[in-house]
Amino acid sequence: MTIIRIGLDTSKHVFQLHGVDETEQPVLRRQLQRSEIAKFFAKLAPTRIGLEACGASHHWARVLRGLGHEVMLIPPQYIKAYVKRGKNDAIDAEAICEAMSRPTMRFVPVKTAEQQAALTMLGVRDLLVKQRTMLINAVRGHAAEFGVTAVKGPQQVLELLRRLASGEGVPALAREMLAMLAGQIEAVNAKLKAIEARLMAWHRQDQTSQCLATIPGIGPIGGVSFALKVPDAKVFRSGRHFAAWVGITPREDSTAGKHRPGRISRAGDEDLRRLLVLGATAVIQQAKAGRAAPWLLELLARKPKKLAAVALANKMARIIWAMMVSGETYRRPTVA
Repeated sequence: MTIIRIGLDTSKHVFQLHGVDETEQPVLRRQLQRSEIAKFFAKLAPTRIGLEACGASHHWARVLRGLGHEVMLIPPQYIKAYVKRGKNDAIDAEAICEAMSRPTMRFVPVKTAEQQAALTMLGVRDLLVKQRTMLINAVRGHAAEFGVTAVKGPQQVLELLRRLASGEGVPALAREMLAMLAGQIEAVNAKLKAIEARLMAWHRQDQTSQCLATIPGIGPIGGVSFALKVPDAKVFRSGRHFAAWVGITPREDSTAGKHRPGRISRAGDEDLRRLLVLGATAVIQQAKAGRAAPWLLELLARKPKKLAAVALANKMARIIWAMMVSGETYRRPTVA
């Protein structure tokens, strides 16, 4: 008996296996504990193993590759079509095994431990930014209860806190509580500065990130994000496929030869899509005659700025793919 393919459904403690032989007949249906996985596959002859691209999947892919197996990660939405009926671990493992056999199936590149370590910087930074926003909103909300307000922007919080500390109409207890929030904001800002310094250091030593940062609207954070989250852009056949993966292309609802594009699909990485739209919005704010591309000025004359920002983000995604595949630097278009 030779096992040619195994679908492995992972979880926190229990792992389900489904393997087939040369005749595509099931020959392995087994449930293992987490501690038994490495021992079982160490004794198994090298074979192809498929996993759903989810939490800890890159870790297990590296472990199984280290044991001599060929490992493929499959996006969850591509596996769902092969689930026959119901939902349990055995059915999911069988669906993974079936999905990885399809000749047109697309797989997720396995990230190295160093790449995932660098990705933690982006995740922690996003979390701290959200926490800082929550703290600032809390300070503004409490201050408004005593008639103390300030203009928008995180830079104005220091002035708001100074006015609260010296405000005669603010009770001492409220000033004490708001001082605690001010201390939290200072601590979060210090951590953000440290993380951003590490991100800039990583950006300076990565050629792909430096190259992408030259695109208007991308910058160092965008360059680092795309360089880490897209380790191999050649898995996409074209810039349109890459933009569709990001979720910045119109959703298709066509039938009977009628082309009906809808809103953007939002089916890809939310963080990458957000960075593209924010960068495109910044470019549009600076768009002026003689400085911006003619097509963008024409689009802004006909469409709302938000719609134009999404269209520009789509174009930026295709430029990113072309630069990552070719290795060329960004060339600014000629402006009439």
